[in-house]
Amino acid sequence: MKAQSLAKPTSAFIGASWAALMLGAGAYLIGLWNADMQLNEKGYYFTLLLFGLFSSVSLQKSVRDKLEGIKVTAIYYGLSWFSLAAAVALLSIGLFNATLALSEKGFYAMAYALCLFAAIAVQKNTRDMAYFADDEPSKALEAELEEEH
Repeated sequence: MKAQSLAKPTSAFIGASWAALMLGAGAYLIGLWNADMQLNEKGYYFTLLLFGLFSSVSLQKSVRDKLEGIKVTAIYYGLSWFSLAAAVALLSIGLFNATLALSEKGFYAMAYALCLFAAIAVQKNTRDMAYFADDEPSKALEAELEEEH
């Protein structure tokens, strides 16, 4: 059942969400590209970015599904939480043990956090827009039927 209190996301919020995602991911990836670390370390941090983005979107989707009354299995819901916690923990452990300046560690942590938050916002906006897109054809059909009578 679709909630009546859902507000359509504004263009400004959609744009800000995408901009935050691109800014966070871009800064993180440019930082990795320019970092003085071995290729396997760069691969580790790149994989953590992908893992974190996927797990945060998956968690947002499962939380939203539960709120909307869509069945979500307990195992998937638990795995979504675990994978996000694991991604953040692995980044934290990696940065704690990295031979980077404290400012570089902070840069990667903040860019990562921005990416995760923005990915959740983009997923929310995408889902909300799909909700309103589903309603548009039915409203147009209703208006057409009313005009015929």
